[in-house]
Amino acid sequence: MDSPKPEEVVENWISANATLDRVEQDSTESAQTAHTNKKLEINVGQLRSSVARLTSNSIAQLDNLTIELQKVQEFLNSETERVQHEIGNVLAGIGLIIEAIAPWTVPAAGGAQNTRTNGVSNGRDKFKR
Repeated sequence: MDSPKPEEVVENWISANATLDRVEQDSTESAQTAHTNKKLEINVGQLRSSVARLTSNSIAQLDNLTIELQKVQEFLNSETERVQHEIGNVLAGIGLIIEAIAPWTVPAAGGAQNTRTNGVSNGRDKFKR
């Protein structure tokens, strides 16, 4: 067999070294990618955990707020009914007062109209006109 020429040996050696460099670079990149992927997985896991925790806290707070708002609504409804009942009592009282003073005011007004229609005047009608 023929022995390889020195140029061929050098070329093969350079080619082999280049291949080794590429393999090392690829393995380093894949190791870095794997490390980065692990970090991303950890970060994503922490993020999901944080979001779940914050969401559950927010939902619990919203539930508490809903309960408080329902209590306020019940209170306002009862107060509205109470105030309406009080207004009804006041109106009934005003009606009683009006009925009580009505006999005192109606005959006086009716009497003045009757004297004018009867033609009897006390002299004040002339001044009013």
